[in-house]
Amino acid sequence: MKIALSLFWFRRDLRLNDNAGLYHALKENEAVLPIFIFDTSILNKLVNKYDRRVDFIHQAITHLQHQLITHGSSLKVMYGNPIALLQELSETYALQTVYTNHDYEPYARERDAQITQALNAKGIAFKTFKDQCVFEKEEVVKDDGKPYTVFTPFSRKWKKTLRPFHYEAYPTEQYAHHFYKTKPLPIISLTEMGFQKTDMVFTAQATVTNTLLEKYKEQRDYPAVAGTSRLSVHLRFGTISVRSLVHQSFGVSEPWLNELIWRDFYMMILWHFPHAANGGFRSEYDRIPWRNNEADFEKWCQGKTGFPIVDAGMRELNATGFMHNRVRMIVSSFLVKDLLIDWRWGEAYFAQKLIDFDLSANNGGWQWAAGSGCDAAPYFRVFNPNEQLKKFDLKLNYVKKWVPEFGSSAYPLPMVDHAMARLRVINVYKESLAQSKQLKLL
Repeated sequence: MKIALSLFWFRRDLRLNDNAGLYHALKENEAVLPIFIFDTSILNKLVNKYDRRVDFIHQAITHLQHQLITHGSSLKVMYGNPIALLQELSETYALQTVYTNHDYEPYARERDAQITQALNAKGIAFKTFKDQCVFEKEEVVKDDGKPYTVFTPFSRKWKKTLRPFHYEAYPTEQYAHHFYKTKPLPIISLTEMGFQKTDMVFTAQATVTNTLLEKYKEQRDYPAVAGTSRLSVHLRFGTISVRSLVHQSFGVSEPWLNELIWRDFYMMILWHFPHAANGGFRSEYDRIPWRNNEADFEKWCQGKTGFPIVDAGMRELNATGFMHNRVRMIVSSFLVKDLLIDWRWGEAYFAQKLIDFDLSANNGGWQWAAGSGCDAAPYFRVFNPNEQLKKFDLKLNYVKKWVPEFGSSAYPLPMVDHAMARLRVINVYKESLAQSKQLKLL
C-alpha cells in the first residue's frame, strides 16, 4: 500500500522560515515530504562545470537537510527532468498535492504548465504561491489595468499599495511537526552531476545591518567601499526572505527599498512582456547593425580593454562571480556603446558568470544600457568610462585591487578612442531607429 503524503518542491526558496508555499503545505497536510530537483534541462546548458551557483545551491540544500533532520524528516534530492521525476513520485507515493512557489521565467512557466497538466490528469493538485517578490503579475498596474513600463510611477504605486500583511512572515515553524518522518536520505554530490567544488562559501545566516543601510545612499556607488548588502545571491536562490528585507528597510533606507522594488519591477516586466527575454523590449532596437567584433569581445571578457574601471569590473566578475552594481552599468555601457557589440552577448556572459544571475534583472539591466528596454537610458547617453573612474574610484583603490599592472608598461593602451566611439554609436543608433520608424510608416 502506497504511503499517502504531499510534496513541497523547493526551487528559488531554499529556506524553511517565512516560506509561503511551504507554510501552506505544512498547514494543510499532516505528512509533507520536501524535495529538491537538480533540473538537467538547466544544468546541461552550463558549459563551465566550475559553477559557483550550482555549488551554492548544493551547500544551501545540504544546510536544509541538516535543519530537516532536526525535525525527524529529510530532503529528497533528485537529478533529472522535473516532469518525469514528479511522475515517478506519483507512482511511488499516494500523492495528494504538490506545493511550490511561483517562478516567472519563460522556461519555468512552460514547465509548470506541463506539470500541472500531468499531475491533474492523475487527480493530483499542483498549488503554487507568491514568495520571491512582494507584488507580482497584475498586483501593481496602472489605473487602466495596463502594466507599468517606467519604474518611478511603478514604485510610487507599489508603495501606495503596500500593507503590513504583504511583508508579514509566514510562521512555518508552527507546523514543522507535519514534515514527513523519515531517515536522512542521501544527497547527490557535485561530482556525480559532473560539477566541481568551487570557492563559494554558503552563509546560512545572511543579514544586512541597519548601519550599512543608513549609509547605503552615500556609499552604494563606490566599488572600493563595502557599501552594498551583497545579499543578491541569497535573494536569487531564496535563502533569505524578501519580505523580511522590505520590513527592515522601513525608516532606515528608502534607496535600498527601491532596489528591492526594482526586482519586482523587472519580474513584472518579464511576466507581461516575455518577448524581452530574447530580444529588445522595444523591437525597433533589434535592427541595430552591431559590429560584433569577436576579438574586441574577448578583450572585454578578459578585462584587457585599456579602460581601468571596465577591466577591474570584468576581472572581479571572472575571479569571484560578483560585480559591483555601478560597475555593471559601466562595463555594459562600454560593450554596447563603445564597442557596438550586441547587448545579448554581454547578457549571456553575465548569465554564465554571475552568482546572482537572475534572468529578469540581468535582462533588464542590459536592455537599460542598450536603450532597448523599458525605462531605459536614452540611446544618446553614453557613459564615459574615464569620467566614471574619476567619479567613483578617484583614488584607484578598486582598480589597484583588480588591475595590479595598471600604470605600468604591462597594461594595454585603450582599445578604442571613447570620443570617436561615442559619436559612432550615436550615429548608428540614430540612423537605424530612423529606418525602423520609416518601415513602420510603410
